[in-house]
Amino acid sequence: MQILVSGEGLVDLVPTASGELSDLTPSLGGGPFNVAVAAARLGAQVGFQSRLSTDAFGDALVKRLEDEGVDTSLVQRGDEPTTLAVASLDEGGSATYSFYNEGTADRLVELVANDARVAYFGTLSLAMEPGASRYAEVLHTMAKNGSLIAVDPNIRPDTDTAEHREFLQALLDDVTILKVSNAEAEFLGVESLKKVPVVVTTHGAHGLSVRAGTTELDVPPVKVDIADTIGAGDAVMAALLTKIAERNFDAADLEQLSAYDWHEILEFAASTAALTIARTGADAPRRAEVDELL
Repeated sequence: MQILVSGEGLVDLVPTASGELSDLTPSLGGGPFNVAVAAARLGAQVGFQSRLSTDAFGDALVKRLEDEGVDTSLVQRGDEPTTLAVASLDEGGSATYSFYNEGTADRLVELVANDARVAYFGTLSLAMEPGASRYAEVLHTMAKNGSLIAVDPNIRPDTDTAEHREFLQALLDDVTILKVSNAEAEFLGVESLKKVPVVVTTHGAHGLSVRAGTTELDVPPVKVDIADTIGAGDAVMAALLTKIAERNFDAADLEQLSAYDWHEILEFAASTAALTIARTGADAPRRAEVDELL
């Protein structure tokens, strides 16, 4: 496979209206799950590694992956419950989450390394033990075996701790691509980010930027009517991984890419994110939709 995505699959409970208590609609999600589905829709060969529950939510997660063409041969199943993420939306459609994940399936994952060209790790799965240490071990192993490592820390209020910062900083020597928000860049620290060959920063309504080798550039957002922002960052990451995998780049290639090439990649990512936020939930676009927008 081109890309192996390792991390949680969960269920978002999303309100039907912003700014107030309202009915909650279940939506399949989790950062890594969203990345795997989005990359598959963009045409990448993707595998997913996690532990998913045998409950109805877990069955739905596995079915969605299979329906999208994601390789599920490394998905484990367990009778522990599925993690739930209860979302609240502000008036602009931005989501915040409360997580219900004590004793849930994804925290008890047992992992293996494989020979995927690109390996992605991120979000809640890197913050919750005992799974987090197991993901970290496989990350280091796959880096040593030659996989290009991509990470999205996706810091939440309950993971904004010195202990978690140290955990993430210990990964960075083996990371090639790091996607962060402005707040996450500040959380990790300027000196830590210098360890990573490629850092892509999301700026919300102000677009994307990249620092790769001596190249630094910004790309504006693609203007759309926003339904909500759920899955926007995951869409960006999926687009980056897809472009990198299909062009068979390694770390040295990425550091030497021209500003023109990086502009093309970030435009692809920005367009993928724009189409995602134009509809509710983490509903990533197909490749033909992105190509048409571009």
